[in-house]
Amino acid sequence: TMKAYAHAVFSTLAMDAATVSPYFGMDSLEEFTRYEDRGVYVVCRSSNPGAEDLQHLDADGAPLFLRVADMAERANGHGNVGLVVGATAPSAVVDVRKASTLPFLIPGVGAQGGDVSASVRAAWNGDPASCLISVSRAILFDRNPSRAAAGIRSEINAVIGKLI
Repeated sequence: TMKAYAHAVFSTLAMDAATVSPYFGMDSLEEFTRYEDRGVYVVCRSSNPGAEDLQHLDADGAPLFLRVADMAERANGHGNVGLVVGATAPSAVVDVRKASTLPFLIPGVGAQGGDVSASVRAAWNGDPASCLISVSRAILFDRNPSRAAAGIRSEINAVIGKLI
């Protein structure tokens, strides 16, 4: 059950945050969000190529990923919920930001080819926690991971510098 998963993630493993699937429904999200001091990032619009197969389906006049954003907003009673919104779909980042004030965890930068600048501009709402850029493989597998990380950090900071 989701209660057991949440307990394992937050109590047994003592993780600070978890990425969760919304497709089990609100009651399952609430098993995670009740850990008020832990973050819960709900997969809204993922960065993988097949994301459109399901996440862009029409759900009562809006793409399913926007319905997920709405559900996550409603699950945010403790202020610990964010959304996973992939950098590989910059128009979706724009659409989700229009629909939600929640923080974004943005994967898909680097190896997947997502646009750092477009994603930060779309997701930024003035709060440094509004967009957390996740870059894994492009740093991990670089010959000089420190240099790769510093380069991406500089790129992100340059965009933010223009926004503030």
